[in-house]
Amino acid sequence: MPKYPTKELAQLVIASCIVNEIEHIVISPGSRNAPLIIGFNVAKKIKIESVVDERSAAFFALGIAQQTRKPVALVCTSGSALLNYYPAISEAFYSNIPLVIISADRPANLIDVGDGQTIRQENVFENHILFSANLGYGNDSELIEKALHTAINEKGPVHINVPFEDPLYEIITTENIEAEVEKLKSKIVKIEEKSLLKEIPLDVDELQKFADIWNASTKKMVLVGEHFPDELLQIQLEYLAKDPSVLVLVENTANVSHPKFINSIDKLIFPFVEDELVEFKPDILLTVGGMIVSKKIKEQLRNYKPKHHWHADALRAYNTFHCLEHHFKVSPQLFFSQFFFLTKSKESNYQQFWLHKKEFRLQKHQEFMETCAFSDLKVFDIILATIPKHTQLQLGNSSVIRYAQLFESNKTWRIFCNRGTSGIDGCTSTAIGAAYAVKENTLFITGDISFVYDSNALWSNYIPNNFRIMIINNGGGGIFRFIPGPKQSGSLDYFETPHNLTAQHLCKMYHFEYSTAKDETELQLQLSNFYEDSSLPKVLEIFTPRLENDQILKAYFNNLKA
Repeated sequence: MPKYPTKELAQLVIASCIVNEIEHIVISPGSRNAPLIIGFNVAKKIKIESVVDERSAAFFALGIAQQTRKPVALVCTSGSALLNYYPAISEAFYSNIPLVIISADRPANLIDVGDGQTIRQENVFENHILFSANLGYGNDSELIEKALHTAINEKGPVHINVPFEDPLYEIITTENIEAEVEKLKSKIVKIEEKSLLKEIPLDVDELQKFADIWNASTKKMVLVGEHFPDELLQIQLEYLAKDPSVLVLVENTANVSHPKFINSIDKLIFPFVEDELVEFKPDILLTVGGMIVSKKIKEQLRNYKPKHHWHADALRAYNTFHCLEHHFKVSPQLFFSQFFFLTKSKESNYQQFWLHKKEFRLQKHQEFMETCAFSDLKVFDIILATIPKHTQLQLGNSSVIRYAQLFESNKTWRIFCNRGTSGIDGCTSTAIGAAYAVKENTLFITGDISFVYDSNALWSNYIPNNFRIMIINNGGGGIFRFIPGPKQSGSLDYFETPHNLTAQHLCKMYHFEYSTAKDETELQLQLSNFYEDSSLPKVLEIFTPRLENDQILKAYFNNLKA
């Protein structure tokens, strides 16, 4: 017979997760969380994954939630184990990814009295959490309901802290766990998830005021940040691009594409002279989507502010360019479906002028790449041309995401990156969680420092055989050679992380196929079968010249000016 915990708080948390259709629980082993482990283990409708390292576990869960777009719960023991969740929690907070953190805790009378594995867990994430439910004070069902409601409908992390007295392993046996859940249903409310169909449309008269400003403007810029692939948004942006006064700028993580979109923003902007910087400034900036990678567009729009900045998003609006005027609190899809009825096309050369610039930059890009020496830049030129269609592409932070933005992306790829906080600390774990959650082939491109930093990600039973990792090993964080400052400081070795490490022995330990490339010929050879089916996941480690990469990249950008 199934064994169920006797702890009422554990029963309530587990039953609430079942009723509210939480599908994945990522557990890290421990003892204080025993009542939760025992209960979730026998819950038929919940899939349990066990990841030992709590930091990796949290990013793994984030990757699942990123792809399923549903809350994923994390369960850990008490003490410092909980704090290891924080990097992923902050990423989820800024990327609108729903995580439910369920932490076991000591009862209040054992806090700060010298009891082992005990810290102040209540409200420990208060600066980066949407809701904290501290149980054990008498209104537990309401707090759990509020936490799950917030995670589901506000798309972010919540924390449920559950104190347990000893003994921890007491159980009851029952033929039907669902019957036990039924007994608790009077205390549990099933959360109805908000959807586009349930959104409240904007007031048309109020929207007309903005449409009048839009219709009078000859220079309108639409900037699309990180966004989950969405066919309707793609169609709506294509419709926008029919207006010659509208220039659509997209990042590769926006997951939209069109010949009339500016897709390599830095490549366009980097060579601008003063007259072009002024001319590029829009009258209206309309932003949709999440975080923006391009530092150049941030500098541009902060230094040459548009007259109006509007943002359309159901949840949040960041004042990224220090000139946000209005937040339309609906999804971009609903906003455009209403807005288009009120707008009309405007004669202008704004779009065409910058699309000509885009074509010129692309020509200069191609000319440079034809003779480019083997380097980080050349590696991206080669590998991005070989990635199969319909691949899920997970990108590491720092140099990787920025290099990738300089190249064309296949419209069938689905591209993701942890840009909420832009950290390197959990990119591999996130990619593995994302690969685990979907059926399509997944490629993760990362730097050497990011890979080593999160190497515990490979300590996982959930890595599919079609998962591929490419490590760009430039010997220690090459971005700091390109950023002005570190090189002139006399302390470059402390900004970079010079090393002679490789992934070879990690791959042997964690059962990955491992191969290397040190020049273009070797790389092309390894890529010829890298994506073929295999009985193990694969790592390809590509070694590039540490002391030359920054010079080649600078030459590339200088070439764009010519």
